[in-house]
Amino acid sequence: MDVRYAVHPEHGKTFDTSALRRHFLIDDLFAPGEIRLTYSHVDRIIAGSAVPLNEALSLEAGSELGADFFFQRREAGIINIGGPGRIVTEETTYKLGPRDGLYLGAGTKEVRFESGSSDNPANFYINSAPAHKSCPSRIITLKDAKEVNLGSREESNERTIHQYVHPDVVASCQLVMGMTLLKEGSIWNTMPAHTHDRRMEVYLYFGMEENTRVFHFIGEPSETRHIIVKNKEALIMPSWSIHSGVGTGRYAFIWGMVGENQTFTDMDHIAMEALK
Repeated sequence: MDVRYAVHPEHGKTFDTSALRRHFLIDDLFAPGEIRLTYSHVDRIIAGSAVPLNEALSLEAGSELGADFFFQRREAGIINIGGPGRIVTEETTYKLGPRDGLYLGAGTKEVRFESGSSDNPANFYINSAPAHKSCPSRIITLKDAKEVNLGSREESNERTIHQYVHPDVVASCQLVMGMTLLKEGSIWNTMPAHTHDRRMEVYLYFGMEENTRVFHFIGEPSETRHIIVKNKEALIMPSWSIHSGVGTGRYAFIWGMVGENQTFTDMDHIAMEALK
């Protein structure tokens, strides 16, 4: 498990490109036949992936958790961005097609990831947060998710937000998670920008062609920086940072948030003239 420590905004201002990528970018996800996890000390979120091939992959607790099993004191949201697959617990087998999601509550003792075919394996993307209570596990298809339409064609940011793990869809302890799909021709996300000082966020960009890139903007509004992101790479965004991107071509992204509340609209909006 890769471990990332929290960054103070005054420290973040001093980072060059290499340091920005080292602290905030997760660029080694979705390895065939492996589970890969990154543990961030920002609200202790874990972002990771599982790509099972011919054999099932079991999710185990590492020494970083100090737990008997992964979900002893944790919950997770999982969204499949690959081929059909299954997530097997001690009680239930959940079948997940492309873009189907699953919420697993605290107390789940056994979790195995399986693919329907090694030629078209499932790509399970995982966000996990500490949980002080147990909520029922539940599968969430793309149709089950709550839709929120934002933006406009004129502003090149017309998009649909699909809220998977959200109080209006499924109960969770603190995790909120969903997927944003941009309309044809739209390239901007989360612009005008905002922060939410009470929650951090992780973005996973996917659905991109090999040569497509997203220029993802981070930093305090008065001290923005950017990181260039490829397909299936993720970014850890601390609560003091904006999080906005523009693509050179078509893309989608999955967002996950943890922190003080689960209020999706709890944002501090940034005026365009304040961005520098």
